[in-house]
Amino acid sequence: MPPIVPPIKCQGIKTKLVNDIKATVQFPIQGKWIEPFCGSCVVVLNVQPQRALLADCNVHIISLYRDIQSGAVTGQMAKAYLSEQGELLRSVGEAHYYAIRDRFNREGSSLDFLFLNRSCFNGVMRFNKKGHFNVPFCRKPDRFAHALVTKITNQITNLALVMRDKDWQFEVANFRDALSRAEPGDVVYADPPYAGRHVDYYNSWSDGDELDLTERLKNLPCQFILSTWIKNVYRENPLIEAHWRSSDYEILSINHFYHVGSSEDLRHSMEEGIITNARIRERHQTAMGPIEQLNLLPT
Repeated sequence: MPPIVPPIKCQGIKTKLVNDIKATVQFPIQGKWIEPFCGSCVVVLNVQPQRALLADCNVHIISLYRDIQSGAVTGQMAKAYLSEQGELLRSVGEAHYYAIRDRFNREGSSLDFLFLNRSCFNGVMRFNKKGHFNVPFCRKPDRFAHALVTKITNQITNLALVMRDKDWQFEVANFRDALSRAEPGDVVYADPPYAGRHVDYYNSWSDGDELDLTERLKNLPCQFILSTWIKNVYRENPLIEAHWRSSDYEILSINHFYHVGSSEDLRHSMEEGIITNARIRERHQTAMGPIEQLNLLPT
């Protein structure tokens, strides 16, 4: 079954890896699902735990998902907004994109954030040191064609449907705060910025942060699942050999292609790693937990 797709795009989104990640989880989850880097929320959207703590340092992601959860933003509202703004983008051109970007950086509207995320250059989510969104226009004035607006509308509607009757808590927090709340029976899924790659997503990500995360994951009282990179065409991740090549952990290796890059020759395959402290290899090869049956709209 294809994964459920969220309404926003982030660098390194795990849409193509959701089933591999999901297959490492022991169902039913006894405690809560914790994501210290929830990002697009594509993983939790497909795992669908009853309880979840979803944290991110990016206040705009958290605000958007809180608004969808509360009904302050609905699929139909997004449809009307994107249709109207798409027409203005088509008639005015890139000046309208920059007007929306300026307004968003003043006011922080979730709908403006959605507009920028789906019409900026190459789907990059980047902020400057003042916390302002600074990605240029994708130079496609007809970006919000009817088909794309319908797709985004359905993605928001599906997300609201999945969250219905679930105890999902969205918080602006750093990974240290989120991990400190893990208890026995919980499952932690960590998808940090990849060191040496996307380090300007919202706040910088340093080698020190990476090492701190590694030690905190190793000392958790529950199962963790870590998404990281093993190697690309240029180099290997030295932290794999230094910290994770041990009988205490299992590493699943998956080749994946990222489309972030200004031209095709800058877009390369990546060998991804899914690392966990649970014994999952046999389960990963034989079973995938079922996605809850909901009346989802096509995306």
